[in-house]
Amino acid sequence: MPYDTEGNPFLPFAFNAAGRGWHVFPLLPGAKPPALHGTERCPHTGDCATSHRKWEQRATDDPEQIAAWWSRRWYNIAVATGPSGLVVIDLDVPKGNSSTDTPCGVTTFKALCERAGQPVPNTYRVRTASGGWHLYFTAPPGIRLTNTAGKLGPLIDTRAWGGYIVAAGSAIGGGLYADSGVHVAPLPGWLCDRLTARPQPRGRVAVPSSSRASRYATAALEAEIAAVAGAEVGQRNHTLLRAARALGRLIASGDLTRSEVEEALNGAGERAGLRPYECGPVITSALNWSIAHNPQGRTA
Repeated sequence: MPYDTEGNPFLPFAFNAAGRGWHVFPLLPGAKPPALHGTERCPHTGDCATSHRKWEQRATDDPEQIAAWWSRRWYNIAVATGPSGLVVIDLDVPKGNSSTDTPCGVTTFKALCERAGQPVPNTYRVRTASGGWHLYFTAPPGIRLTNTAGKLGPLIDTRAWGGYIVAAGSAIGGGLYADSGVHVAPLPGWLCDRLTARPQPRGRVAVPSSSRASRYATAALEAEIAAVAGAEVGQRNHTLLRAARALGRLIASGDLTRSEVEEALNGAGERAGLRPYECGPVITSALNWSIAHNPQGRTA
């Protein structure tokens, strides 16, 4: 049954978002899926009289439609990012079954900014119910960005055309989505460049040249650093450890130098998403162990 909208705690947040010119629509109470009907249940009336309209098409900033939706139930609030002219960077937290070496999206994003020589952008943001963050930006003119998953780094997704974001004022699992700040900054150019860049192949990784390395040693070095660079989240430390131990035998035999192995493994680890201070101790420990356990043929 309809209820008094003045007592609805979600309606003011829906109005606030619409007041910014953002297009909103209802999500199921306490959840993230849209509360609007799908193709199978489309009544083919009203907005859908001529053909079914999906949530991105039905999202609106019209106060009357918003009041009508939220007069029915205490729906969560979604912002359709594309029609709202937004790009939202979603910095997630590791799930309960993730490896302990998995950094959160906030940490990965800060490291990304540091490597780019850029400050962490100051913009309107929303703290999610799980402890992550949504960073809101105005979309760049003339470029139609779409959703991405992991393109900027592990546990970093983006929402633009074709996507929506759970808005401030929503509640999931007893946790609230709370906003911070007022100003929505333009998407920084360097981030736009990364989102529009074509993905780089992860197969062959360049290795330092060595006049002393045999053809076998060079091939082994290339194979191990390619494996490290392509390691998935949760397997990166193990893959780096195994590669360093394998290559340590070639250092002990005199086929490779320690400096070239360390340089190659550090670079591959960073390509996989590990930070330098995470790579260094693993590589040093594994090489020391391998060299100590494979002394035969080691040169002075």
